[in-house]
Amino acid sequence: MPHFRPAASIPLCLALAALVALGGCKIIKTPTAEEAAEAASGGFNPARQVAGIWDSKVIPFLETRAGPFQDVSALAKSDLDAAAAKYGHKEKEGSAPWTFAAKVSGTIVKAETTSRAGYLDTDVDGDGKADVRIQIGPVIRGTAIRDSLDFVNFNEFKNQIQWAEFGKAFNTHVNGLTLEKLPRDGLEGKKVEALGAYPLPSSGQPALLTPATITIGG
Repeated sequence: MPHFRPAASIPLCLALAALVALGGCKIIKTPTAEEAAEAASGGFNPARQVAGIWDSKVIPFLETRAGPFQDVSALAKSDLDAAAAKYGHKEKEGSAPWTFAAKVSGTIVKAETTSRAGYLDTDVDGDGKADVRIQIGPVIRGTAIRDSLDFVNFNEFKNQIQWAEFGKAFNTHVNGLTLEKLPRDGLEGKKVEALGAYPLPSSGQPALLTPATITIGG
């Protein structure tokens, strides 16, 4: 005689089948915009790369490599090769200028804080005139910090775009870490200490230093 399954057991069977199916499913997390961009670029994440080497490699390198700005600037004017060997770095590929690591200790004679490309004109020899311009952002021109480092090079990157993004990531990092926290009022006449890098300036132009560390007024 044929055996018929009670109708009441059908919902139970369906529920069990659904549980079995769910047990074999994998919940996939929706990636963040940063994760999606990293995946699309083959794992390239310049912000993460910079953050990973900042304290362990970048700051120690600059502290060791940098000389007082007066010494670096004077030697670059009298003997560029000697200054480059002692304080500078330049990629072998391309036509970028020498970039020098330097320490600045002086007095702020002019503070530009209304522009997004803010800066501090700084006197380091006590004559009341600006000798170096320190960038304080939030917009930072150039890629001086990247260009001063001898342990990174263009050939480690996929293309020019990634190399440029890596350079900008240093600026973004120092801006978020330090520069955006700086006071913006009453700066003229205050003391400033900075460690950073600057490209060899064109004749008649001020040295434009991008700080890795900076302290104003002690």
